[in-house]
Amino acid sequence: MKAISDEQPKELTGIVEADEAYFLQSFKGQRGLPRPARKRGGKAEKPGVSKEQIPVLVARDRSGETFDRVLSAPSKEEIGKALLPILGKDTILCTDGSKAFEAMAKEADITHQAVNLNAGIRIKDVVFHIQNVNSYDSRLKGCMRRFNGVA
Repeated sequence: MKAISDEQPKELTGIVEADEAYFLQSFKGQRGLPRPARKRGGKAEKPGVSKEQIPVLVARDRSGETFDRVLSAPSKEEIGKALLPILGKDTILCTDGSKAFEAMAKEADITHQAVNLNAGIRIKDVVFHIQNVNSYDSRLKGCMRRFNGVA
């Protein structure tokens, strides 16, 4: 994760797709665990977002520039702190409809297009989708899988 964070773009422009990816927190190599041990990686105790998972913000523009940052929480404040300094002036932010992204974009006066994946809408008005960022998320998770968790 450190190597990834060293190579960040200065600015994302045009249509920017953003999403969060979640990784189970690992305490690999530590003696005293703050929770019961999981066997072979396992799953989080609770489904959905929880303290057991580490949120990673991923934003990608259509030219292929990719920004990612580990967040302390998937809140509008944390997302804004990470994204606002690198978003270009005329950026259109395209997300999965997360309330945190929506609130951050509204507060920062950024054009926001939400794609409702839960309703089966993958593409909106032909150009608005989050398929590039979801593909990157999938490759990132595949790369991290060989390490058996983020320590």
